[in-house]
Amino acid sequence: MSESAATSPPIRVLVVDDHPMWRDSVARDLAEAGYDVVATAGDGPEAIRRARATSPNVVVLDLNLPKLSGDEVARELVKNDPAVRILVLSASGEQEDVLEAVKAGATGYLVKSASAAELLDAVARTAKGDAVFTPGLAGLVLGEFRRIATAPAPTGSRDPSAPRLTDRETEVLRLVAKGLSYKQIAERLVLSHRTVQNHVQNTLNKLQLHNRVELVRYAIERGLDD
Repeated sequence: MSESAATSPPIRVLVVDDHPMWRDSVARDLAEAGYDVVATAGDGPEAIRRARATSPNVVVLDLNLPKLSGDEVARELVKNDPAVRILVLSASGEQEDVLEAVKAGATGYLVKSASAAELLDAVARTAKGDAVFTPGLAGLVLGEFRRIATAPAPTGSRDPSAPRLTDRETEVLRLVAKGLSYKQIAERLVLSHRTVQNHVQNTLNKLQLHNRVELVRYAIERGLDD
């Protein structure tokens, strides 16, 4: 473990699932791997209350919840805290469920057949701002964004006063839109992982976007994924 990793605070995680055995198992795996599991919740309203009380960095969220659906919970969590990252962990890999979760604010989506190691890696990458999907689902989401981008734009929707990005920020954004991870972007541009993160964060701030999924949508709308 590097010195910076050793001194940085652990990632704060809220685990939300209505099945107690599954919820406890995920929370235990995360805790044993060094994550700070600040709370667990078994239904939608409880998840919202506990997120407000504990301010997690990442919420591992099931979609099929009592009282409020996972999509509704995601929308409320992002509205309350735009910085929160939401990783859906669901039994469903259906296209409609994946797209609705992303539209609700999820930045990642894993199916429950994923291994414990894949989940731990996904939580770490989600906390960094990566868009993490079970293999095959990322292409589905990008395809939907492209479909939206090719639809006729409302008159006057383009803002000529939109913030200008630097050449490097545009270059990084183009690779983000292609679905590359921060590590892959860093290797391709011969930059450090931290430098890539800084460029992405600066771009998010300039464009007043909240997460990498919104950034991908922005890039595709402008044809930067070509």
